[in-house]
Amino acid sequence: MSKPQSDAGVSGEAMVRQRTKNPRVLIVTPEVTYLPQGMGNIANYFSAKAGGLADVSASLISKLFSLGADVHVALPDYRGIFNSNIGPLGQIYEKELATYRKYLPEERLHLAEDRAFYYVHSVYSNVPAENLKISLAFQREIINNALGRVKPDLIHCNDWMTGLIPGYARRIHIPCLFTIHNIHTVKAPLSVIEDRGIDAAGFWQNLFYENMAGTYEETRERNLVDFLVSGVFGAHFVNTVSPTFLDEIVSGKHAFISPPLRRELVSKVDAGVAEGILNAPDPSYDPGTDPDIYINFTPEDHFEKKRKNKRMLQKHLGLIEDEDAPVFFWPSRLDPIQKGCQLLADILYHVVSRYWAQRLQVVFVSGGVFKQHFESIRDYHGLEKRIAVYDFNEALSRKAYAAADFILMPSSFEPCGLTQMIAPRYGALPVAHDTGGIHDTVVHMDVGRNTGNGFLFEVFDAKGLFWAVDQAMVFYDLAPAEKIPQVARVMRESAASFTHEVTARRYIELYEKMLQRPLISNF
Repeated sequence: MSKPQSDAGVSGEAMVRQRTKNPRVLIVTPEVTYLPQGMGNIANYFSAKAGGLADVSASLISKLFSLGADVHVALPDYRGIFNSNIGPLGQIYEKELATYRKYLPEERLHLAEDRAFYYVHSVYSNVPAENLKISLAFQREIINNALGRVKPDLIHCNDWMTGLIPGYARRIHIPCLFTIHNIHTVKAPLSVIEDRGIDAAGFWQNLFYENMAGTYEETRERNLVDFLVSGVFGAHFVNTVSPTFLDEIVSGKHAFISPPLRRELVSKVDAGVAEGILNAPDPSYDPGTDPDIYINFTPEDHFEKKRKNKRMLQKHLGLIEDEDAPVFFWPSRLDPIQKGCQLLADILYHVVSRYWAQRLQVVFVSGGVFKQHFESIRDYHGLEKRIAVYDFNEALSRKAYAAADFILMPSSFEPCGLTQMIAPRYGALPVAHDTGGIHDTVVHMDVGRNTGNGFLFEVFDAKGLFWAVDQAMVFYDLAPAEKIPQVARVMRESAASFTHEVTARRYIELYEKMLQRPLISNF
């Protein structure tokens, strides 16, 4: 495998800007939840979300923008998605779009235009060929247009959809950070990449191939480029979204991590150019101000007000109305590959039976292939008053956080996770598997030492989850004088520790390390 080209310094124009103003950062992302006011005339309508990457991108961009950083954003022009965000008719007229695009060179939002994503209605498709087409169209526009227009001093790319750009960044001597949010990837030969308008011949040696790459001619037709590993291989610096997940990849803990990805991350770690930076939940997850919950509360008055939220949720979902009943909430997608929902399916009936007298209840507000299994368990055993299963709904999910005593998060792996950081803000303690980002954010409760914020099990099996549920119930049965101060402490600590301010500061420090100068004047 050929090595990436070495840096030869930034361009002359970039060097002049470095002496006169803040460095310019271009964040390239396929999804974002929101953009800050002031980034563009109607930028707040350009929202496209598939998962946590959208939230992280939004928080980082907003924080950098508020601090005065010269930050720009490149995003696909998902017209079908954007149109649904605009106005009572659910559409934005082409005249308005044309007016906005006329001023794009002066704005901080750079929409990549191509018919490949004009009419899609979700960020990712279930058809791999469609995802490849969208990714190549997006990266072509960044390489051929956005980079020349923005003239960034640093590029921040996110996930496999942007995996070719770091290799190009090396060719033009611009420092590039590549962030891994998810381990999914796609592959394609150089011939397909070039057919989509990306002149890969100029930086083909900075990409990662399935097989050893000899010459360009030998490589072009049949040697597949791995987009995710190329992003790692070509980038000047790499980060995952939790320190422990990076350690787990490098140590070979997860069999599903491809050997090439692991080897390249090992190389980056050995070179001192890789680290983990935790994500943080959106600040709107605040029980004191959240407009979606029944009754707002703070750490100081959480006990009685959470009980009222609980009774109102129980009534809404058709559960037994009992403020003393322990409520466990499942907030994540029902994905047996990652989220461990099969462990709960194995023990759900037995958990409800063991704590029948306490009227233990389990609430699901999530979608996924395993949803029908929990519906079947509920219906077969006649547990409609104890188990509620609902499709994901943001407002209902927030109500459940506010009402629940615990959340269930038995993930087999977790690159970061946000739910285990959101729930403690609402006084709902995680019952979780000790892995990845969970390990970095959840500490097993120790009331005697006044430490911890959840209940962790180490062995990924149903018995381990059942043990953790039992530990949670031991805590639940404590006298109020012991339990209330602990929940209040957890709420305060979570609100202070898991913030965009902390996450943004880590990225700013990393940007400055790559640039070898301050990112923001007088920061």
